[in-house]
Amino acid sequence: MRAWRGWLGMVCLLLCVVPVYAGAAQQDEHTTEEHVIEERAAELVLRGQLDGRDHQTYRTVPFTVAPGTARITVEFDYTGREDKTTIDLGLLDPDGFRGWSGGNKRLFTVSANDATPSYLPGHLKPGTWKLLLGIPNIRPDSKAEYTARIRFTPAGTPEEIPASLLPVLNPQPGWYRGDLHMHTAHSDASCANQSGTRVPCPLFLTAQAAVERGLDFVAITDHNAVSHLHDIRGLQPYYDRLLMMPGMEITTFQGHVNAFGLQADLDFRLGSDEVPDWNTLLERMQQRGVPVSINHPMVPSGERCMGCGWTPKNPVSLHRFIAVEAVNGVDPGTPISGIPFWHKQLSAGYRLTAIGGSDNHNAPLQEASFGASRIGIPTTVVYAENLSQPAILAGIRSGRVFIDVQGSRDRKLDFNVRHDGGETPMGGALALEKDARASFTIDIENAVGGRVEVLVDGEPAALLGDAKVHNAAQRHSFDWRSDGRRHWLSVNVYGADGRLQLLSNPIYVNFAAPAD
Repeated sequence: MRAWRGWLGMVCLLLCVVPVYAGAAQQDEHTTEEHVIEERAAELVLRGQLDGRDHQTYRTVPFTVAPGTARITVEFDYTGREDKTTIDLGLLDPDGFRGWSGGNKRLFTVSANDATPSYLPGHLKPGTWKLLLGIPNIRPDSKAEYTARIRFTPAGTPEEIPASLLPVLNPQPGWYRGDLHMHTAHSDASCANQSGTRVPCPLFLTAQAAVERGLDFVAITDHNAVSHLHDIRGLQPYYDRLLMMPGMEITTFQGHVNAFGLQADLDFRLGSDEVPDWNTLLERMQQRGVPVSINHPMVPSGERCMGCGWTPKNPVSLHRFIAVEAVNGVDPGTPISGIPFWHKQLSAGYRLTAIGGSDNHNAPLQEASFGASRIGIPTTVVYAENLSQPAILAGIRSGRVFIDVQGSRDRKLDFNVRHDGGETPMGGALALEKDARASFTIDIENAVGGRVEVLVDGEPAALLGDAKVHNAAQRHSFDWRSDGRRHWLSVNVYGADGRLQLLSNPIYVNFAAPAD
């Protein structure tokens, strides 16, 4: 990559050095700077003016990148389009050419791991950088003003990226369906190439399979890697109905976890001098604001799957997790199901959201030689304020989430409780004194022929008169009396074949989390 960048820089110097630096000599006549410093990240606003003298010239607009910068994001705009003024855009770093988008982008970002197409990812060297402006047309009597808003993300909190880099694909609140665990060529996913040979599977095939499955979001969680960030940056504008969230499956010898929304590398070497234990690793992620789930906790750890089960050598603060992968793959009725592990943590007082992930390693949905993809089986369904990464992650934190175990496109399950004039949704908590009563409702869609099971502290409770699902949209209700102690209530829906179809998250009663 450095050799490629060096070659491009040499070409740029040969082709562009005279107009670029000749323009720079007139820089001070045309450009003004305004500095705005925010509490945690710097924002720099560069403003300037062009006129007819700038026709068919290049200008450079310098700015300073401080040490410890993880990401640079530029939003650029200008006036004068009604007079046919055109300003093209590029970027120079202290070593030379970093990218050229011409007139096709008004927003771009660069970091060590990813960059907007047209720009090169790589180390952000401190020092003087320059916006490169090309002016193919400005009329002799015209003037134009440009504004470049440059935001700097610090290395200590690389996930604090500008909102402009976090697209909202649907502004409406509602239930959104996704898969929170999958792999691509950036770790160990493979699929058939054009000749039928097994090769590393590119990320766009995973995205396409998710679209065909009818999903709204996916988390790309390659093993100990963030190289897929660059692919996501390029693909997301095309997939404007499928949210692609970056993540990492942190694969250790003492268990696997998913970190969601990761924007930079993370040292995963658990048990080394650099990362002595889980609490150190989890504290670092917490400082960066990265939510974490425990993956397939009951899978045996051994030569067949080293480190796959949750086997920490030292006590771990489970308060640092937001979720448990209760369903990994299609069948939760096996001895390696994560549901009993999740139940155990709930009973200990930890409010961990149950989620599901396909753990898919084979993107195409139909592939005769190698079998079908499992993307979306199970589906994690999240109630979120909109379809964006912050909203989906907030929805998971809230616990208003259910798992569609078999990955249908339309089954739904909601669970709510009313008490003393207020309503608490699934994932929420309420206080109930001894002998106080609350009214619970279960809303189910598209599970006709199924059977509803209410669990109290993980055990079936006979609280429904008729547990059958008779209609495409049906509500079940029951009253429950508190004994004043801590409890959690949840719902399962089984199909006519006895297989689990839907799994709710709990409603918590008198819940006080334990001290680690």
